[in-house]
Amino acid sequence: MKEYQTITEISGPLVFVETDEPIGYDEIVEIETADGQKRRGQVLDSAADHVAIQVFEGTEGIDRDSSVTFLGETMKMPVTEDLLGRVLDGSGNPIDDGPDIVPDDRRDIVGEAINPVSREYPEDFIQTGVSAIDGMNTLVRGQKLPIFSGSGLPHNDLALQIARQAAVPEEEEGGEGSEFAVIFGAMGITAEEANEFMDDFERTGALERSVVFMNLANDPAVERTITPRLALTTAEYLAFDEGYHVLVILTDMTNYCEALREIGAAREEVPGRRGYPGYMYTDLAQLYERAGRIRGQDGSITQIPILTMPSDDITHPIPDLTGYITEGQILVDRDLNSQGVQPPVNVLPSLSRLMDDGIGEGLTRGDHGGVSDQLYAAYAEGEDLRDLVNIVGREALSERDNKYLDFAEAFEETFVEQGYDTNRDIEDTLEIGWDLLSMLPKAELNRVDEDYIEQYYVEDVEAEVTAD
Repeated sequence: MKEYQTITEISGPLVFVETDEPIGYDEIVEIETADGQKRRGQVLDSAADHVAIQVFEGTEGIDRDSSVTFLGETMKMPVTEDLLGRVLDGSGNPIDDGPDIVPDDRRDIVGEAINPVSREYPEDFIQTGVSAIDGMNTLVRGQKLPIFSGSGLPHNDLALQIARQAAVPEEEEGGEGSEFAVIFGAMGITAEEANEFMDDFERTGALERSVVFMNLANDPAVERTITPRLALTTAEYLAFDEGYHVLVILTDMTNYCEALREIGAAREEVPGRRGYPGYMYTDLAQLYERAGRIRGQDGSITQIPILTMPSDDITHPIPDLTGYITEGQILVDRDLNSQGVQPPVNVLPSLSRLMDDGIGEGLTRGDHGGVSDQLYAAYAEGEDLRDLVNIVGREALSERDNKYLDFAEAFEETFVEQGYDTNRDIEDTLEIGWDLLSMLPKAELNRVDEDYIEQYYVEDVEAEVTAD
């Protein structure tokens, strides 16, 4: 360890220190103020005669008389299976009044890249219990599937629903397989949101299989840069050492990116698009690419990062770069939310690029793909006709067009709408899908195998839907 009292400048979350020898990049630092308070930091930039340190707990109270000790190691996360059921702050310290954590190991929070040759292709279905996801944008183990939302929309309710309902169907049926765990990393959330999260986790019992990391809005912004890395390091241990199937939910990645921008401004870096650092793509990829499966390992890591699009702009750098790195997106829609649809998932711009590999015989019911394709096509046509109705009126449309309009309305009211407390298995989702498709003439079902139409098409369903 090396100790210095040579602070030259304090700028925002950064402290600049003169040194007489090179210091390792990412090395952990302990800063002691004149009144004895201790802060942790990390070397952000290193040169022959000076370093820049980002301070996790904020720089308030630090002055030129403070001492800086370089600990000679990078930041590590103490990991153990006993972390399940625990609540930690954004720096990895317990805040649930539980016992001290006795780690089995301490892992570097940067993690190790998965060798592409060792990666196993994601193709095993994860059931979230949400029809708009399971039926239309299926999530598979090892996938990165973000939720794109907007300010004020109920993405947190959707995240909690997925956290408590997500399961591997084979395990529910008593088959062999790994246990399921959830890592929940919250960044820059309000105290009110934190209380809602914890109340829901405790009320539903989901906390027993979860590890929660909480970085609040009044916590130092720089702490948000390590919270997702702590969460993912814990996920890697549970997945690849203990054999769990781990679902990592990170919210809100927009707050994380704002912290990157704040640090970049303090370092006086040349900004990229809209003031964000030019390396933001690389930084996000370092987080998202820690999802996956390793050949020969039972466990897996699946990621659902959640971000709020500034001004609902999907071309904003944060959702834009996220879309390049991940395998699709789930879009939370403001119009559907205003209509009271819960969860307000707009399936048309949503996408799961790995869906086709996670459905079918042996994974879900064999007609899953055809049903989702037919539902997409029918709902898209109904949406187009809604625009036409605004111009010519419904009376000007044909009987066929009116059936598609009825279908679009019923699709939102019965398939997408399910509330945040309803857990539908894939059979329930497909059954609702067939009831909806049965509102249309058989001749219109050109994306589903005829054998499945004969088996699942419901005669006279229109009268039943109307009665309901």
